[in-house]
Amino acid sequence: MFASAAEHTRIVAALILREIITRFGRRGLGFLWLVGEPLLFIFAIILIWSFIKAPYQHGLRVAPFVMTGYASLLMLRHLISYSMGAITGNVGLLYHQKIKILHVFIARYVLEFFGSTMSFVISYVVLMVIGQATFPHDLLLVYWGWISLFIFASGMALVISALAMEFEVIERIVPVMLYVMLPFSGVFAMAAWLPENVRDYYMIFPLPHTIEMIRAGVFGEFVETYYDPLYPLFWGGVLIALGLVLISRAKEHIDAE
Repeated sequence: MFASAAEHTRIVAALILREIITRFGRRGLGFLWLVGEPLLFIFAIILIWSFIKAPYQHGLRVAPFVMTGYASLLMLRHLISYSMGAITGNVGLLYHQKIKILHVFIARYVLEFFGSTMSFVISYVVLMVIGQATFPHDLLLVYWGWISLFIFASGMALVISALAMEFEVIERIVPVMLYVMLPFSGVFAMAAWLPENVRDYYMIFPLPHTIEMIRAGVFGEFVETYYDPLYPLFWGGVLIALGLVLISRAKEHIDAE
């Protein structure tokens, strides 16, 4: 069992290194763009909001509020976007007997998680240094929300990628779907800001629970939050299981080609 686990780990690690080289190259900043690109987006959005919004929104500083939301959105988007092209960009590798479809997906998910996490940490540290944020009130809750977000987003990415392997139209629909999903994501609004009758329907979608947890950990008692710590994990598990079933079916489609 340990030998098998070690072998799978080596395969995933090799695929991660290959992905870094093919996506970012060997020159210039190289793989540092894995963290640098999200950082540019996060600080650009913070700067824009700082100009068009008051320093505080509902008693919360704009900068950490926007950072926690947009960093979460970037991880979701990157997981889904880079996951859809994972197999088409690496189909030649599948001719190697030891490399499986799941190895390719796991490598990309680990890479995106690392990049998103580092950009989140660096952004927050910078905000603390310039006096726009304080140390999180509950660091464990921030961790739990971030991991829950990753598991749920990975499940979504796996299902969407499996469908995209069979139906080309999915790649056209997904960008629109991500934009339509924004008002229901919790990225730019808190659940407490909504009327109670609207909030009940709003919280059916698992994504706001993860961001509410992150903000509850960051702001502590200064902000009213609504979340179920197990709800996004449950739906993440359901989506991952469904994605595995869909991938097994899509694999037959790839083998046929």
